[in-house]
Amino acid sequence: MKSRLILGAAAVAAALAFPSAFAADAKPTVVLVHGAFADSSSWDGVTARLEKDGYTVIGAANPLRSVKSDAAAVASVLKSVNGPVVLVGHSYGGSVISAAAVGAANVKALVYVAAFAPEAGETVVGLSGKFPGSTLGPTLAPPVALADGGKDLYIQQAKFHSQFAADVPEAKARLMAAGQRPITDAALNEASPAPAWKTIPSWFVYGKADKNIPAAALDFMAKRANAKKTVVIDGASHVVMTSHPAEVARLIEEAAGAK
Repeated sequence: MKSRLILGAAAVAAALAFPSAFAADAKPTVVLVHGAFADSSSWDGVTARLEKDGYTVIGAANPLRSVKSDAAAVASVLKSVNGPVVLVGHSYGGSVISAAAVGAANVKALVYVAAFAPEAGETVVGLSGKFPGSTLGPTLAPPVALADGGKDLYIQQAKFHSQFAADVPEAKARLMAAGQRPITDAALNEASPAPAWKTIPSWFVYGKADKNIPAAALDFMAKRANAKKTVVIDGASHVVMTSHPAEVARLIEEAAGAK
């Protein structure tokens, strides 16, 4: 018993004397940022796998109001995390993480999951229309007028499964449609600031059957960002993290382990 106490005291003393050595062995915290027409539950399958493998995961609430204010909200979350972070964004969330990570010294990697990686001055609407293939426009419901003069956008529930989550079971897609988070039209048309992917290593994963962001646009953005690795999943829809959580979690862990 005495020897165990001595060993325990020695470990504590070593940790106090050489904190950086112990911190180097700690896994990064993974911060997940959802996109438009979704919420943090879209990451459930990915979160379960990451937590099983010993990662701390935070599903950041993305307000979906404007790129600038949404990025500020996520940046606040990043500041609350002690130690390195892998910052992950889906869809419009890619624009948000690109802005939020600028100047965030603890962000070691960016992972874009069927996500926008805009250059300064680009918009979500402009990038989604840069290549043919997006069918999102006709599936949107009539805009909901806001008190400040803005407009909230939703996908029509009857068209949600086919447009947004075609490879997700129908019952699950119905729940996602009912609980979808709206985004303002202003956010989709807001020019992006200088992006963090120019200075922080990035990884990309997306599906070939994405109907929101054409695969050609996603390929273009991944190559432009000099992605460390790009995973393309045949038949996967826009919510690739929901339908293929194992592949997405695996890529996030690869980014987390990169030196």
